[in-house]
Amino acid sequence: MSKHTLLFFLILFMIGTDTFIISPLLPTLQGEFGVPTSQAGWMLGAYTLSSALFALIAGPLSDGWNRRTVLLCGLTGFAVSTALCGLAEDFWSMCLFRFLAGASAAFTAPQVWASIPAVVPPAKISKTMGIAFSGLAASQAMGVPLGSWLAGSHWSVPFWTIAGASLLLVAAAYVLLPDMKPDLGKAKAGRISILARYVPLAKSGKARSGFLSYLLLHLAVGTSFAFLGKWMADRFGLPVEQIGTVVIFLGVGNLLGSMVSAYLTRRLGVIPTIAGGMAALVALYAATPYADSILAVRLAYLVLFTTLGILFPIFMLTLTSLDPSIRGTISSLANSTMNGANTLGAWIAGLLYMQAGGYAAVGIFSAACIALSLGALLLGGTLQAKPASSDAESSASA
Repeated sequence: MSKHTLLFFLILFMIGTDTFIISPLLPTLQGEFGVPTSQAGWMLGAYTLSSALFALIAGPLSDGWNRRTVLLCGLTGFAVSTALCGLAEDFWSMCLFRFLAGASAAFTAPQVWASIPAVVPPAKISKTMGIAFSGLAASQAMGVPLGSWLAGSHWSVPFWTIAGASLLLVAAAYVLLPDMKPDLGKAKAGRISILARYVPLAKSGKARSGFLSYLLLHLAVGTSFAFLGKWMADRFGLPVEQIGTVVIFLGVGNLLGSMVSAYLTRRLGVIPTIAGGMAALVALYAATPYADSILAVRLAYLVLFTTLGILFPIFMLTLTSLDPSIRGTISSLANSTMNGANTLGAWIAGLLYMQAGGYAAVGIFSAACIALSLGALLLGGTLQAKPASSDAESSASA
């Protein structure tokens, strides 16, 4: 593994860990700050809302700047705002610092994907993209559980650990990455036509149905995940360290699924793979809240996130195939859609958990979203889009 590849892997590993760390810490932070369950989800939602909003402008804007400078500034802001989370004194300050961390992450992650073709030999671009993307899956399998174990001493320790490691990555990026200045003519065109880039997608029926399906898929995942830690603490009495152990199964499943996704698609075809996978998700989301042992929960979420790991690359490949000339815009919109769905999901999860039957209601809602997502994808004709030819670009989009 080259030094650049390792750097990109670690940057995304830190961002992924910070993104998901709130879920297993949610019961602890709720008790620390004395907030009701219906509001606690906003400690997760503040981050994802910020990421969703800034993702719409971060990618297009950075096309006109030195990518090395943008990455260094974004990663520094990410480290500082994450450290501030460890110093939060109440619910509102935590939400503010999480909002700042999400904004910083929105400016950092796109630079990883955009920098890889500039610093990696062409023959290794696809492999480097795949390794970098595995940093996100690894953050669920290792980073989040590690953070949960560190929280056993104090809830602030994971935030300070992520912040310290991120500052070390800032120093590494400063030394390892060259300047990556844009072509002046393209930069000027990019600044003029940022909003116009979204017009072709708004006019396309396939794009509208594809992004609606993607929104519903992430709404299901975000709603279920937001209160997973809270539910396991309430139902099984698990402390934060053991909740983190359960999250390992989510990350391992996601990683396994992404590794076999291309193989299954070749063997079964796109539509059978998606239809079969989403049917399995409907059943799993509806049934898991009734699990009577933590072992059953672990196995259910292992299968569930393995299935999601299979489906997500197919979704991104399909979306980026809609219009190859604006893949960057599609990627930014997909990232914003994902984070927007997670933000909405955190809010919905709080309402359902407290007022509509607990985690069983959350499971039914997620199952319904998956069913609607499959319907939108099939009825809208999105899967008829021509497959993209570049594995590297589709990996970057994810």
